[in-house]
Amino acid sequence: MDSQQSRVLVQLRDLILKGEFVPGERLAEIPLAEKLGASRTPVRLALASLEHEGLIEQSPSGGYQMRRFTSQEVADAIRVRGVIEGFAARLLAEDGVSRQLLRDLKDCLEDGDRAVNKPSMEIDDYAAYVEMNDRFHRLILEGCGNLALKRVMDMLGGQPFAAPSAMLPMQSSMEEGQQWMRQAHRTHHAMVQAIERGQGSRAQALGEEHVEIARMNLDYALERPELAAELMPGIRLVAKGRTA
Repeated sequence: MDSQQSRVLVQLRDLILKGEFVPGERLAEIPLAEKLGASRTPVRLALASLEHEGLIEQSPSGGYQMRRFTSQEVADAIRVRGVIEGFAARLLAEDGVSRQLLRDLKDCLEDGDRAVNKPSMEIDDYAAYVEMNDRFHRLILEGCGNLALKRVMDMLGGQPFAAPSAMLPMQSSMEEGQQWMRQAHRTHHAMVQAIERGQGSRAQALGEEHVEIARMNLDYALERPELAAELMPGIRLVAKGRTA
């Protein structure tokens, strides 16, 4: 894949996940090429890749259109992420974690502590937590050294609200948000402890349990669609239930 095609693919995926297109909207090559400042060929190839990823679908009239996702699809993707991250944590625990990686993980814990362990969190604290959370999960996945896991996670990261921090904007709007963040960060601490002690099964179980807060955030968002649309425009792509 050349650089222009890669750039167009990243840009289109980002627009989709940000809710730029509504379900059923036709994704025509020429308007997209003009919007992205690209030629039609990389746009055509990017659309084919996005259909393969499951983000868009073929239109009955030809070409492609934006698809709708079910809440069950999103919940399933979040759960699979937990399985992947839990297994990555297990590999780190069983294979041994380097001193540098352990220091980096503990730096994340300290940054997270500073963000959540205060009477009330400001917007900068939420932003700091999101940055720390992304870094923490990336360190575990990359640190385990399993390229197959990383490829699967890259694919999941391209699905709506499946990435580690994708649902966090909802927590800034809810009364229980800081409490949920503290709970999630306590799990971060427990995961690092299990990894450091070589407790593979415990590390895996914690990784799988950790994503339950993201699934709770999803339920909260779907119960408050207007608020969710303000914080996460891409939620318009998600319909409640198992069928779109």
